[in-house]
Amino acid sequence: MKRVILFDGECNFCDQSVQFIIKRDPKASFAFASLQSEKGKELLRKHHAPEDIDSLVLIEHNRCYVQSSAALRICKHLKGAWKLPYVLLLMPKPLRDFVYSILANNRYKWFGKNESCRLPSPEERKRFL
Repeated sequence: MKRVILFDGECNFCDQSVQFIIKRDPKASFAFASLQSEKGKELLRKHHAPEDIDSLVLIEHNRCYVQSSAALRICKHLKGAWKLPYVLLLMPKPLRDFVYSILANNRYKWFGKNESCRLPSPEERKRFL
């Protein structure tokens, strides 16, 4: 199975992040599902993700990564200079997750919520579970 990114389907920032990743993932190594979808919920259960997770999740090699660990591991597979943030995994996880949580906890306030989703192109649609 490809690497799977689970995202908050109601969050504008999360939706923009998915579009950002798609544009910088020329090998199409990521598939996507919203946390709210049946497939997303099934994957969370299967991989024993924290029950209260409400933001980015990466499932890679049968392991579940959340918060900054997920975001930085995603960067590793993007083209260009976007690979560089991956080295931040060397920072202590509590510090990384503290910074991540500031963005995650304010994402609705700063970026809003989706009333409806953007329709993906036929090529993009193949990448959604």
